[in-house]
Parts: sequence; C-alpha cells; structure tokens
Amino acid sequence: MSARERLTDTLYGLGWSTVKTLPEPVAVRLGRGIADLAWKQRGKGVRRLEGNYARVVPDASPERLAELSRAGMRSYLRYWMESFRLPAWSARRIADGFDPEDLHHLTDGLASGRGVVLALPHLANWDLAGAWVTTKLGVPFTTVAERLKPETLYDRFVAYREGLGMEVLPHNGGSAFGTLARRLRDGGLVCLVADRDLSASGVEVKFFGETARMPAGPALLAQQTGALLLPVTLWYDDSPVMRGRVHPPVEVPGTGTRAEKTSVMTQALADAFATGIADHPEDWHMLQRLWLADLDPARDPENPAKGTP
Repeated sequence: MSARERLTDTLYGLGWSTVKTLPEPVAVRLGRGIADLAWKQRGKGVRRLEGNYARVVPDASPERLAELSRAGMRSYLRYWMESFRLPAWSARRIADGFDPEDLHHLTDGLASGRGVVLALPHLANWDLAGAWVTTKLGVPFTTVAERLKPETLYDRFVAYREGLGMEVLPHNGGSAFGTLARRLRDGGLVCLVADRDLSASGVEVKFFGETARMPAGPALLAQQTGALLLPVTLWYDDSPVMRGRVHPPVEVPGTGTRAEKTSVMTQALADAFATGIADHPEDWHMLQRLWLADLDPARDPENPAKGTP
C-alpha cells in the first residue's frame, strides 16, 4: 500500500469513527466549511464539476456556474457527512430522513413478485435512500460496489453498506451479473448507480445534447429476468429531509435485437436522469469526466499538451 493509499484509508476511517459522534448541527457546519474551502481552492474536481454543470445549464453565466459549483460542493459534503453518520442514526431518524414521491411504482412492482431494478444517478445521497428502503420499507436489496484502492478502503465501504442492510457484490463482471439476475428472478430488489460507465461495454446515449456512456446492466437485467426497471432521482431542499421521485417503468421494446433494446432502454434511463439533474443540478455529484468529448485528450482543457505529437 502506498503512502497516499494509507492516508486515504486513514481519513475515511476517521470520518466513520469521528464524524458520526458529532452533534448533527456541528456535522452540518463542518461539512459546509470543508465544502467552501475546497470550492475556494478550485482544484481539479471543482473545475470538472463546473464544466459538467455547464452542459446541464448551457446558458449559465460564469457567475451562475460558480454559484452552482459552490452549492454542488456543499451538497457533496452533505452527502459525506450524512454517510459518515448513517451508521449511528436510529431507525426512526433514517425513516424520517427521506420522503420519495410516486413510491407506488416500487411497492406495486415488488408486490407483483417480478423483481425490481432501481437505477439512480449520482444525485444527493443514494446510500440514505438505500438505508430508507431497508429500514422504512423493510425490504433488503442487492447492489454492486466498485473495487477501490487500497483494498482496506473497499472493505470499509462494503462493511458500511452491509451495516445498513444491503447485500454488496464486487463489480467483477459476469459473476455479479448472475447473482443479481438470481435475486431478481426470486422477486427481489436490485439497486444500481447507473449514470457513468467508461468501459468498452458502456452504452452510448445522448445526455444533455452530447454523447456519454452509461452501463448496460440495468437494461440487460430487466430484459433477461422480466424485472421492472425504475429510474429514481433524488434531491435536497432546505430541510434535513432528502426528497426523491420514483419514475414510471422503463419498458422493454417489443422488437429489436438485444443490443437495440438495451440502447433504447438505457437512453430512456438517461432521459429520466436528465430530468432530475436539470431540476436540481447542484445535487449531481459528478466530479469526473462523463461526456466522450471530455475524454478526448486532444480536447482536455486541463492538460492541452496531452494527445499532441
């Protein structure tokens, strides 16, 4: 393990061990202070966040983009403060911490016994939404976690999410997909964060007018198991309660090849995500490159020398 990896692991460990002991108002102020400091320093993540917001709000002035990125960093740190504190929250606090609209799409789908796939973008706090499902609804679910370095940090995230009642599978291709499919065929629930996939298997979609890649997994799972595919978007307001919406089901097309059906369904997911992100851009925590144009090294504004002969 490198020195940087050890430091990263230590900082996350301090977050889960220390922040959860703070009174909630203190944690809120701490998160906001860290967010404002990071925003003022205008590091790579903040600049990327601002660039992504420029796609979402194309007519925004530089001043408006700066306001959005500051609000975005505050939202991002709210996510982290809540996540560090979630293991210490009571069942009542978790149940009262989320208020979703159109929940009937989920509850009716589960009642039908056909299995449900919930697909979410990186909006607000998807971990809180998951904890609410296991606590308030009493419904266990399965999700996938990307392997992180160092391995001890990955283990921390798995333990954290398992402590909230989730079954967590490593993102390692076919075996994870097979387990997810079995859970769905048994009438279970699968939750996947699904707004970014830079692998070769990513499906190209139009997202805010430009091409990006999103994972094929949610659409493929729905096709192969007959499960209901439901987009979910989340947002914060000025209260301690997170809001959300369960969108209508994404239907499997009646005709076309598997690849064609997957493309249509993934585009429908992207459209639902875009609706939620456009309504609450500051709660979209996308501090990485997403659009294919930004992945072209010759067009990288942060390193213009890359990609040149």
